[in-house]
Amino acid sequence: MKFFYTLIVVLTLMSCKNDAELANNTPATKAEKPVSQLENRQLTQEFKDYWYNGTAEISSYDISVARYGEMREGTGVMIFVTEPFDNKDQIKADQHKENNRPVLKLNATRDFYTGIYPYKIMSSTFLPLDKKDNAIKIATSIQEWCGHTYMQLNQNEASYDVTLHSYFQSEGNKDFEIDNVITENQIAAQLRIDPKDMPTGELKVIPSTEYLRLKHMEAKPYDAVAKLSEIPDGYLYSVKFTDLGRTIAFKTEKEFPYKILSWMDRYKDGAAPMVSSGTLKKTINTAYWGKNANKDAVLRDNLGL
Repeated sequence: MKFFYTLIVVLTLMSCKNDAELANNTPATKAEKPVSQLENRQLTQEFKDYWYNGTAEISSYDISVARYGEMREGTGVMIFVTEPFDNKDQIKADQHKENNRPVLKLNATRDFYTGIYPYKIMSSTFLPLDKKDNAIKIATSIQEWCGHTYMQLNQNEASYDVTLHSYFQSEGNKDFEIDNVITENQIAAQLRIDPKDMPTGELKVIPSTEYLRLKHMEAKPYDAVAKLSEIPDGYLYSVKFTDLGRTIAFKTEKEFPYKILSWMDRYKDGAAPMVSSGTLKKTINTAYWGKNANKDAVLRDNLGL
């Protein structure tokens, strides 16, 4: 309840911003610097000790999702892990190469039901840890009984190369480019480095691939206003998409490792705005890829899954 009370205050303050001022946002330009010229990330020893210890952090969430004008209860999971990334082939590196980059990977899942049939959503976001760069790659799949959809963004200098496969004829199979700007998908991972270093003010932001596909929106950067608020028990980072009538927010811990305590997504679904949300249940740190025996199923109990 504290989260939603704080959120209402933030939304009220953001709505007071002059509409004419928002309409005069200066569009963000494409990135001009190559990776080698981007500013280095300054990772603390505390960060390195936590994220380079051979385990992943797994967090479970109670989620509520607005779909077809009704709220659906479900389960979400965020898996954070560091790994080497082959910058040429745009995939997890199996061997050492000079062009490998260290990344913080976020695999995020959401499972819920709409009436008789299930939705299963998963996205993988690869955020570079060597440079202050946007996500190198984002891949998202959505499965439900009508069919499935797959969308992928690969960073290519000043642009993202986008691939979209959908069972909807109107969306079809497409390949196109959009500007390389900050992505909504990378926000949760970037907050884990340091909330105080998040961009604020007027921005161009690519909405999450999950939102774009569920709402069948055009994939492109949209005008947004970002705000960071320090609250008694953490940080609240919110982004208002001025063109979409949509606001998202993430609440983190006050101290490192800045776990994502809750999140919300307020947008119009059906006749009126509705709020999708997630609230942290449990967190464990484990090398889950080696926990595949029947006896390891107890770890799911530890996560409340």
